Amino acid sequence: MASIAMDSSSSSSSLYPPPAVPMKLYIENREKLLKHLRQNLYSSSRSLHGFVLLQGGEEQTRYCTDHEDIFRQESYFAYLFGVREPGFYGAIDVDTGKSILFAPRLPAEYAVWMGEIKSLSYFEETYMVSKAYYTDEITQALNNQYQGSGKPLLFLLHGLNTDSKNFSKPAEFKGIEDFETDLKTLHPILTECRVLKTKLELAVIQYANDISSEAHVEVMRKIKPGMKEYQLESIFLHHTYFYGSCRHCSYTCICATGDNSSVLHYGHAAAPNDRTLQDGDMALLDMGAEFFFYGSDITCSFPVNGKFTSNQRLVYNAVLDAHDAVISSMKPGVNWVDMHKLAEKIILQMLKKGSLLVGDVDEMMVERLGSVFMPHGLGHLMGLDTHDPGGYLQGAERPKEPGLRSLRTSRDLLDGMVITVEPGCYFIDALLVPAMESPKTSKFFNCEVIAKFRGFGGVRIESDLYVTGDGCVNMTKVPRKIEDVEAVMGGAPWPIKKSIDENYENGGTMVCSLMVYGCVDNSGIPSHKVGCSNPGISRLDLA
Repeated sequence: MASIAMDSSSSSSSLYPPPAVPMKLYIENREKLLKHLRQNLYSSSRSLHGFVLLQGGEEQTRYCTDHEDIFRQESYFAYLFGVREPGFYGAIDVDTGKSILFAPRLPAEYAVWMGEIKSLSYFEETYMVSKAYYTDEITQALNNQYQGSGKPLLFLLHGLNTDSKNFSKPAEFKGIEDFETDLKTLHPILTECRVLKTKLELAVIQYANDISSEAHVEVMRKIKPGMKEYQLESIFLHHTYFYGSCRHCSYTCICATGDNSSVLHYGHAAAPNDRTLQDGDMALLDMGAEFFFYGSDITCSFPVNGKFTSNQRLVYNAVLDAHDAVISSMKPGVNWVDMHKLAEKIILQMLKKGSLLVGDVDEMMVERLGSVFMPHGLGHLMGLDTHDPGGYLQGAERPKEPGLRSLRTSRDLLDGMVITVEPGCYFIDALLVPAMESPKTSKFFNCEVIAKFRGFGGVRIESDLYVTGDGCVNMTKVPRKIEDVEAVMGGAPWPIKKSIDENYENGGTMVCSLMVYGCVDNSGIPSHKVGCSNPGISRLDLA
């Protein structure tokens, strides 16, 4: 691929230009939904007639002004149709499988202010649907298409998002009273379709990870004391947009340094990434770009000055060991609550080894001491949304214990899931002080040593994984080992080139694309671990 640079001091990218995303991705998503919806209807002895009908997102203005925020499509609609523009509806005929888009009928003035008014044939060809109409033709078009008896049935999207506690909005249009509507069937089926990714979806998520990983490394190279946190955010956003065409971020960037790194969702309007970096600070940078609606979610933690102190090494390695142990244990059937507890236990063991804690680690686990240092969940499903839906199936109860109640899923892993692994260790006074004063947990703290870490902040290490038939693949490619982080921050290339002898000892061939845990170590070198059935995996192809 061609590479470009702005000036002699800036870096180029091997990921430019970004790949084209085929509409086949969304066709496959529609076919997948139809397959599972028809199975559901058949098993419940229901007719296979009717339409799936979704309403796309609408443009929003800033409060009472005419300033329009940059539009981003509603995720369920994006999943099925890939439409970038606002104001659309989309339908799928359950009987025939035909797909229909309904575009807004734009006024003539649109051409003056906003550009060319596209024809219906343009939308048919661009989004590869069977037919396109205008939104004021929904009633007539669906009635003409319907082959069943009685009123046509519309399967509308209505269901709970277990992260936001908000409900998805069912489609509304003039004339809907002429149709039968079903608000219960579609949401759980479509949500579960989103949980298990296709190969094309994985390829898009991989590119979002690739460009985001590259941007994180760029920040590592340029960070230094005296900078502002928002400058780190700016470097990341520039790189992912300039080279990767990523106009949207998956979420608000968290660029936390010093004690700010113990604020789990730092970067919001009241804490806007505006601190000056100090020599000796740890930086916790949680940033992920979005590419063609699909996201990434990556966190790197490292010292601002490029060299870990002994205390920083202790905490960082505790989190890294937890991160790697979880990834090594992941495969279909493994329960996510168990993975969270595994991460907690390893962090507690390492803190005990570093003399911050004393006593029996199993007893600490019973008293939920792990939640004092890691109050958030281990990870979450990811895809079109950073916190993708489907974490809790209908009827499933969220755990109630500290730490565990923050989990965004309690499910067993399935082949095709994409999920983040993001253990952390933080020194948060609002949690530490009550735990150190509690009669149940005070005995576990070495207060003299803990005092040295007050104000430390925190460390989080986050990678995006997809679950395979016998393990998982790490889609995130950033330095993780301390020696690699320090080398890259000192100017070494990434991926770090290994010597011929070292490469040969580790399996022979450098793998520079996806890393298969259990088969490929953090440096990207294939290894000969027992039970490894896959010596490497090439980059997924968007062609």
